[in-house]
Amino acid sequence: MRRPPVRLVLIVAAVLLGVSVLGIGLLRAATYDPPGAAREPAGVAVPAGTPGRCAGVPVSATRELRGMWLTTVMNIDWPSRPGLSKAKVQAEYRAWLDLAVSMRHNAIFVHVRPSGDAFWESAYAPWSEWLTGKRDGRSPGWDPMEFMIAEAHARNLEFHAWFNPYRGTQPAPSGPGADFTKLAPGHPLLKHRDWAISYPDGKNARLYFDPGIPAARKFVEDAMLEAVERYDVDGVHFDDFFYPYPEGGGNDFKDDASFARRADKSQSRGDWRRANVDTLVREMNQRIKQLKPWVKFGISPFGIWRNKQTDPAGSDTRGLQSYDSIYADTRKWVREGWLDYVVPQLYWAIGFDKADYTKALPWWSKLVKGTKVQLYIGQGDYRVGEKGPWKQPDQIDRQLALNDKYGVLGSVHFSAKQIRADRLGSVTRYRKNHYAAPALLPPMAQLPAAPPAAPQLIAARRAAGGPVEVDWRAGAGPEPASWALYRVEGAAAKLVATGRAGAEVRDPAPAAEAATYCLSGLDRSGNESPLSAARAVSP
Repeated sequence: MRRPPVRLVLIVAAVLLGVSVLGIGLLRAATYDPPGAAREPAGVAVPAGTPGRCAGVPVSATRELRGMWLTTVMNIDWPSRPGLSKAKVQAEYRAWLDLAVSMRHNAIFVHVRPSGDAFWESAYAPWSEWLTGKRDGRSPGWDPMEFMIAEAHARNLEFHAWFNPYRGTQPAPSGPGADFTKLAPGHPLLKHRDWAISYPDGKNARLYFDPGIPAARKFVEDAMLEAVERYDVDGVHFDDFFYPYPEGGGNDFKDDASFARRADKSQSRGDWRRANVDTLVREMNQRIKQLKPWVKFGISPFGIWRNKQTDPAGSDTRGLQSYDSIYADTRKWVREGWLDYVVPQLYWAIGFDKADYTKALPWWSKLVKGTKVQLYIGQGDYRVGEKGPWKQPDQIDRQLALNDKYGVLGSVHFSAKQIRADRLGSVTRYRKNHYAAPALLPPMAQLPAAPPAAPQLIAARRAAGGPVEVDWRAGAGPEPASWALYRVEGAAAKLVATGRAGAEVRDPAPAAEAATYCLSGLDRSGNESPLSAARAVSP
């Protein structure tokens, strides 16, 4: 059966950059079914595509993940405050996605389980008070998760669902702290108080699920996998919170009871705790891939595994060690291949004495070599404007240049609010120098691959007033999940636009003179088809 053509409209006006591409009623690739039917013009032969070339010249496209964290806990980024109307929450979210597109990002990381709660109707957790404004567990009356994913996919942004596995509450007065009487009805720690550990002592206490209890671990895994099973997420994402960071002052994480029940009595408490976290990471990776093999799994850990003064295999740093202090053996997770990507939080300046960016970065770059784990870096946009080197507007710009030097495959910026604030013009600077053109996501060899056949460009013409219209159809074989548009510029064809399958293609700044275009399709894992035959457009 022939596939109908899809019209690609290339808008001339450069002012329609980024944001104007949105709101076209785009559909997710998984459900898109192009309307109508069309036939190729009689007697027109459509040449097959060519891998990596357009009109005889090589194509040029950056392959890197670009994203930002959208933090919901304490309403840090979104929603701007709890209890907003559905319309207001949705409008704010769309604005954040529009910002991401204007930054030429291709992914967003949204906090959907901040503290034992959920941004979806869950059998395992109450509704998040950061959304509903109430700690009563009542539904807001709509499905935020479905909305968030659909809107992200409409803009061709990967949606990574960001979970905190073990946090059960936030400290008072914003959260319930360690007061069981203030938990939402149906909170699982009300039913399973034996799973709960309060830490630290005093007014900053909060509740944690005890990582040392296998039933508690299985429960939090099930809670997160519920979202994976029900929703079209592209990734499952954890940050650096597993066991809590040490508070000092004689505070202990009171897990004596579960430690006493450990199977291997020869284990020290530290080794036992690390094994508990290892098990969570390993099982989540296995269970995600069993459920949906295409869904990515990644973690954004603290930026220091161990210091080389402690362990010769560690980094040339002198800071807190995640291996020893929060029982996160991040090096092991990478070496065992339990992750698809790792995003170390390198929130330190170039030249910082305890953790110099120029010394921490090469350690992580070396760690992923020879593995299938992709390295992205967590960039500390929130620090711009602080005293010292963070007063330099080019600090992150220089860090991104170092990332390129060490073969880093992407960056995630903390957080969305800092991107919008653009302190010292830092964001504007690095966008110009590093994100000036769109980027394709780097493919992952361990994920399912179904690259589509080359699309077929049937006709191209410039309509009155300047827009260019192109008729095209997908090639035979697997449906593309997204497309990439290339324009010949001298000795190369450069990537000028990307989009979800089924969407109109728009070149945000087409040349006024004659131009030549090619189109490719990509599968969900970022594997690209051969390029279509080229089509020229007259001035």
